[in-house]
Amino acid sequence: MRNLLLVTAFLSILILSACRSSNTNKLPILGSREPVTKEVNGKTVTDTVYHSIPDFEFLNQDSLAITEKTFENSIYVADFFFTSCPSICPIMHRNLLEVYKKYKGNSEVMFLSHSIDTKYDTPSVLKSYAEKLGVTGNEWQFASGTRETIYGISPEYMVFTEENDQVAGGFEHQGWFILVDKDRHIRGAYNGTDEKEVAKLMKDMDILLSEYEK
Repeated sequence: MRNLLLVTAFLSILILSACRSSNTNKLPILGSREPVTKEVNGKTVTDTVYHSIPDFEFLNQDSLAITEKTFENSIYVADFFFTSCPSICPIMHRNLLEVYKKYKGNSEVMFLSHSIDTKYDTPSVLKSYAEKLGVTGNEWQFASGTRETIYGISPEYMVFTEENDQVAGGFEHQGWFILVDKDRHIRGAYNGTDEKEVAKLMKDMDILLSEYEK
């Protein structure tokens, strides 16, 4: 069952990523969508409601509460990791650090890394981890929370996470970087261990930012 869930989640991202629009002027909105019919000025109008990241609350590396409002008026890149990860996490965050450096100081860009090791990765551990990476300020948030809140929100980003004592480090997760717009819609998914995919992420971030230019 666990392997089936992993494959299903993995394939869903691949399918959605493969369906990206060829129109480089605007990124597609990924995830589920639902038509909603309503009356406007006596006429029946059908709108499309897209999947969006729900409200959340975590503690960051400074032991401060962060919520969806922390990311208001910003696009952000989300991922899932743990500080003692012996496999893909160091590669992911080495790559994401380059993205962070490119957009550092841009008030419209943020980053949100969720730790899936809810017992060990306390705010102080995440603070030390951020400092070793060279992350300063509030642009890149490292989130800790309960098992229910962290593992509950990962499917909303279409990212598989699981505790698994049969794998190295005791946790299993996908290495996707998820690009989220200012309306909390998912606009892209990228393999965080692949430098070409990370380069594509940065190009797509520029495209997404251009949508908000006045």
